[in-house]
Amino acid sequence: MTKLYDFEVTTITGKQKKLSDYKGQAVLIVNTASKCGFTNQYAELEELQQTYASKGLAILGFPCNQFKQQEKGSDADINAFCQLNFGVTFDMFSKIDVNGDNAAPLYKWLKSEATGLLGSKGIKWNFTKFLVNRDGDVVDRFAPTLSPKGMVKDIEKLL
Repeated sequence: MTKLYDFEVTTITGKQKKLSDYKGQAVLIVNTASKCGFTNQYAELEELQQTYASKGLAILGFPCNQFKQQEKGSDADINAFCQLNFGVTFDMFSKIDVNGDNAAPLYKWLKSEATGLLGSKGIKWNFTKFLVNRDGDVVDRFAPTLSPKGMVKDIEKLL
């Protein structure tokens, strides 16, 4: 059976990272974009990071340019934007595809583990969120419209 820990990804600064580094933590995975109507969710994600990281939560941001070209910049541009505008300290990764033939293997797995509305596997928009428990299993999927603060009870159950 596949777990979160079976994947390796590229950080926003170009280094390889094994997701097994997050063993024993609850993990919130989000596909992000800098020019989206939900971009201000970065602030709430950072607030969750500051509140819950010491209790065992890791937040992973994966920029994606598949929704109305709302993440056109390079990884360096995205990283600078996140630092300058939101002071992001949670882990950010290299821009990926979340849908289609070139979807990142991590996202293919996430979508198969937690479907969306009416059983849809596709990611509908930026800031779709997946919550993974301390054992590396996906426990829930949240719509882009749900603010990160709206997930606090679900996160606290895993900590």
